[in-house]
Amino acid sequence: MQEILDAIQSDASGEDLANLAIPESYRAAHVRRDEQTMWEGYESADKDPRKSLHVDEVATPELAPDEVYLAVMASSINFNTVW
Repeated sequence: MQEILDAIQSDASGEDLANLAIPESYRAAHVRRDEQTMWEGYESADKDPRKSLHVDEVATPELAPDEVYLAVMASSINFNTVW
């Protein structure tokens, strides 16, 4: 992932970026499948996203034949996307 960041910060061309290797893993904010019901029975005001969001190294998923990788240059997560 550092190689990609270095290329972006050095104003690499689109072709240079396209030729970089895809990392096997990356650091991501994510929710866990086994916690999908953790907020059942709680009032909305009592749901704290800090308890359900995790930051870990995650494996880069393999692509299906009809999928592509995109270079996301900015992103965010808010409470509406977590629930």
